[in-house]
Amino acid sequence: MSTEQGFIPCNGHCDCKAVTYEVLAPFLCIHCCHCTWCQRESGGAFALNAIIESSNFRLTSSTKPKHVPTPTPSGEGQVIARCPECWVAVYADYGGDGTWMKYVKLGTIDHADRSRAGMKPDVHIFTSTKLDWVDLTGEKERGVPIYEGYYRRSEVWSKEANARFDILKSISTDLNAS
Repeated sequence: MSTEQGFIPCNGHCDCKAVTYEVLAPFLCIHCCHCTWCQRESGGAFALNAIIESSNFRLTSSTKPKHVPTPTPSGEGQVIARCPECWVAVYADYGGDGTWMKYVKLGTIDHADRSRAGMKPDVHIFTSTKLDWVDLTGEKERGVPIYEGYYRRSEVWSKEANARFDILKSISTDLNAS
């Protein structure tokens, strides 16, 4: 996970580049989800989600994504933002977090930006349903937490990320109360 100091905004887009965006701060966390729902949704072995406050995510294209409500195992659901032209999933809003945070699909971030920032998973989740051929030995050696289910933010996120989340949570609570 990047730190605030020296952060350079990164850009991303769908396949056809109709939907483009900019990320204005380091991601709070990058998680690699191995649940069967993410496997099915992504068509791959897992999904890589880079979590950022909505206030630090900016659409830069005139084309706006189509918001597709989608169920999740938690029952809280998610709304996946897809390009209306090529249908690539660009980000999602998860039910438990409302629209205050975006779960950016890591593969949509420009390759040069992913490489420059060293974007790698901070945590692997729902590994109880990971595919057998996915070997997490290297991730364990790198010190990456691995959970059979979900995780507690306070145990995985950096001190800075948790502080940013606490601010976001207090603002969203204040706004929801008014």
